[in-house]
Amino acid sequence: MVGLMHGAAYKNNMKEKQFLEQTWRWYGPNDPVSLDDVKQAGATGIVTALHHIPHGEVWPIEDILERKQIIEEASLVWSVVESVPVHEAIKTNSADAEKYLINYRQSLKNLAQCGIKTVCYNFMPVLDWTRTQLDLLMKDGSKALYFDWIDLAIFDIHILKRPDASADYSSQIQTEAEQRFQKMDEQALVDLQQNVLMGIPGEGDISLESLQQSIETYKQIGFDGLRKNLISFLNAIAEVCESEGIKMTIHPDDPPYQILGLPRVMSNEADLLYLITEEPKEFNGICFCTGSLGAGPTNDLPAIFDKVKHRVHFVHLRNVKRDELGSFYEADHLDGDVDMYEVMKGLVAENQEREIPIPFRPDHGHQMLDDLAKTTNPGYSAIGRLRGLAELRGLELGVIRAI
Repeated sequence: MVGLMHGAAYKNNMKEKQFLEQTWRWYGPNDPVSLDDVKQAGATGIVTALHHIPHGEVWPIEDILERKQIIEEASLVWSVVESVPVHEAIKTNSADAEKYLINYRQSLKNLAQCGIKTVCYNFMPVLDWTRTQLDLLMKDGSKALYFDWIDLAIFDIHILKRPDASADYSSQIQTEAEQRFQKMDEQALVDLQQNVLMGIPGEGDISLESLQQSIETYKQIGFDGLRKNLISFLNAIAEVCESEGIKMTIHPDDPPYQILGLPRVMSNEADLLYLITEEPKEFNGICFCTGSLGAGPTNDLPAIFDKVKHRVHFVHLRNVKRDELGSFYEADHLDGDVDMYEVMKGLVAENQEREIPIPFRPDHGHQMLDDLAKTTNPGYSAIGRLRGLAELRGLELGVIRAI
């Protein structure tokens, strides 16, 4: 009888708690991971985008509804758009920026008309994310994404040939990069270039020539100019977002520091606080990515979350492990330099204050088991993310039960 009473009390207590919304990034019908796979992983929400629409063009209502129907026919919901890309003309505030702002506002209106109102985006110049290796072999035989400062220096100095690139690297990195470069064959250099320039699946990669041109452009804009352009972008879409009930969530820089001479403006606590102070309206929110922020050695993630939690509308949970140079690989979700327990405690507490659960997704995952023999999008194989979601789900339950 006592056991039954305890069980009933536990169930009643759990009914009073609100769980985070479990979501899954899906690259659309061509994704090797199917919607049926997503359901078996236990997620209920889908995070996706219309990657076939070129950057800067309007997302047609017909295309949005078609994607939404596919998701709903699988008994899932389209929870978050990731991403509606911000065109480079907007980031650089070039002469044709207004044309792309008009298109962006229309895309937001179309999404809202279809009932999709949480939108993730980033303001990173040119490169959406950067890794130097996509298949770092782990001790257990799985493979992970890796950012190596030495390899980046090789790309920057010997492949990109950016003027004065060496000045951006310590003497140790320069020496090790030169030694490693001398041992690399042509294929290794080609692979490194492809890894660094890799774009979002379905959208195409960046060319070396366009990167070189963009570096010159952003050299004139600088940190202050890029940050100013970000606030101008938010001001330009504020009216639409407020009238349509849209929540914008900016993704932090990945990695969270300047690379290849390109400025970064969303890398740390000061950047996030600047963003929500300069544009204080509620629509202006944050995608709290523990992997991106966690790669910054001075970033205290639980403390940062506590400062910005009222503006966090979407969460990416993954972990990283850094070395003495600052290079990092993507570790298991609960095993890395990010204190995922403390992050989850803060996230669970904030979620109890919300009317609608905060959506999160297991971000990236190791390529493992059967997926090692499959072609998968880097970081987005099925089994590694399934493991991550299971671990995070268990961690959340443990935290909730303890409060």
